[in-house]
Amino acid sequence: MKVPFILLFSVFASFAMADDFKTIDGKEYKDATVTRVEIDGITVKTKSGISKIYFGELPKEVQQRFNYDPQAAAAFSVQQAAQYEYQKHQEEVRQRQEAADAQNRANAAAKQQAANAAAQVAQDNAASKEAARHQEAAQREADLHNEAEDHVSRYHRRHR
Repeated sequence: MKVPFILLFSVFASFAMADDFKTIDGKEYKDATVTRVEIDGITVKTKSGISKIYFGELPKEVQQRFNYDPQAAAAFSVQQAAQYEYQKHQEEVRQRQEAADAQNRANAAAKQQAANAAAQVAQDNAASKEAARHQEAAQREADLHNEAEDHVSRYHRRHR
């Protein structure tokens, strides 16, 4: 029971104290506080922000300090990659669906626009026909009026 307690205590102690970390390629994290330990790395908070440092980038002693298990990390990475691929696929499906929906809306709008244009043409044709009928009626009335004037004029010429 002492070993797990000491191990647990050392992990919690690492969370509480600021530490310096140096990756195997030389990048340094000064006065870094470990805020999270994950299966594949640690998350640290520094003056410049929050960073995740993967255990593969850290020296063996740091890996051991945080009980890094490369096989568990590899399995976790495979799981994360599968999750990413699934989410990427879902996003592609969503985008295709949105594009299809947008195309359907555009097609419906085009059909509505064509129907409106056809209705306007029909209305314009009906209005033109009505205007032509009115013009013909006005012409007939004008012709009748002229004919009546001619009759009156002839009548007056005959009876003078």
